[in-house]
Amino acid sequence: MRLVSEQPEEPPKPETGAGQEARIGQRESRVEIPGKTRSRIDISGKSGMDVARTPRSKRKRYIYMGIGAVALIALTVFLAGLEPAAPTVDRDIILIGTVERGSFVREVRGPGTLVPEQISFVSALTGGRVEQVLVDPGESVADTSLIVVLSNPDVELEALQAMQQLTTARARLVELQRTLGTLMLQEEAAVASAEADWLDAQRDAQAYAELVENQTVSRAEASRAQERADAARVRLDTERSRLALLEQTNESQLEVQREQVNRLESIQDYQTRRVESMRVTARASGVIQDFDLEIGQWIQPGTMLARVAQPGNLQAELRIPEVQARDVQIGQPVVVDTRTDSISGRVRRVDPNVQGGSVLVEVRLEGDLPPGARPDLSVDGTIQIERLQDVLFVDRPAYGQANSTVSLFKVLDGDNEAVRITTRLGRSSVSEIEILEGLQAGDRIILTDMSRWDEADRVNIR
Repeated sequence: MRLVSEQPEEPPKPETGAGQEARIGQRESRVEIPGKTRSRIDISGKSGMDVARTPRSKRKRYIYMGIGAVALIALTVFLAGLEPAAPTVDRDIILIGTVERGSFVREVRGPGTLVPEQISFVSALTGGRVEQVLVDPGESVADTSLIVVLSNPDVELEALQAMQQLTTARARLVELQRTLGTLMLQEEAAVASAEADWLDAQRDAQAYAELVENQTVSRAEASRAQERADAARVRLDTERSRLALLEQTNESQLEVQREQVNRLESIQDYQTRRVESMRVTARASGVIQDFDLEIGQWIQPGTMLARVAQPGNLQAELRIPEVQARDVQIGQPVVVDTRTDSISGRVRRVDPNVQGGSVLVEVRLEGDLPPGARPDLSVDGTIQIERLQDVLFVDRPAYGQANSTVSLFKVLDGDNEAVRITTRLGRSSVSEIEILEGLQAGDRIILTDMSRWDEADRVNIR
């Protein structure tokens, strides 16, 4: 069959608009079939006669689609049944420890400093202005060494006033003694005079009594003489009582004035000591520490000026975490590390109070101190709590606490894989911890923090 295109008899005239769009693409085709009459077919689909086509079957397509769906479902089920791939851990970033059985030493460790056993604090007894600073920190001083000189005009004025008051009181005491002494002498003279008058009157009365018997004088005169003698006796007794009263009151008055003088002497001594205290001495032999004063600085009473320490007698003060300090006891052995040397010692005192999450432990050092030991030197101390025999222990993991149950990764044979196991831990030390359950001697575990892989039960080690 041959397809022949037939051109229109007349060339179409140019058209515009809808007419042109309707005629675009319209062409007539003619099919020539040998031995048959020619027929025209309009390929634009507007011919008067259409050719019928046989419809294609969709059965194969449905079969292929069903097979694909079944395969997809099977693949999904298969993948869902697979376990997730184990994460990989770099061998260079982990530490591996081996479980051992044997002697296990429990220890606790804490930082601290070396401090003198005997420390003398030099404080200002009197406030004043710094006039002279005579020593520098680190110098050795004696107990009488002058270290700083203060000045305070008010204190000096108070000392002068106290001295003046004492002088006045002493003058009053002398004047009182003179006055009372004069009164005593006068009263003693009065007593003597009254006694003489009484004796004279008594002799007259006796003489008149004898004359009455001889009838030389009348009885009235004799009676008057006896009355004068009785009056002289009463006057004598009165003067003697007055003298006794003066003796008693004079001593009391003198005692009151003496006490006033003694009080003023104490005040004057105190003011004198205040003036003398402004010339501050070390008050103990040793090395000056914490001494930082400037000329012209004003010092308040009670301010600590310096600290005098004896460098030959040192002790260690350690700060032990409160969770570990509960087992620390007096007398336990201690090893103090000064970064260059080690010093042996024993626990001397455990502070009952907790400060900042730690407990202060004082350690008495034994033996000779190394050359580098000096006050305020930073050290580390290790206290031996107890020694356990025939126990399982391992290097302490980064996340293992005493008396707890944790999950650890146990390294399998070949060192390429580790699995998670549950382990119960017991008593702990500075760098080791006791194993109660879950591991055996010779097992190896990962000591590094594995919290990044908390969701994994198995890890690969490369």
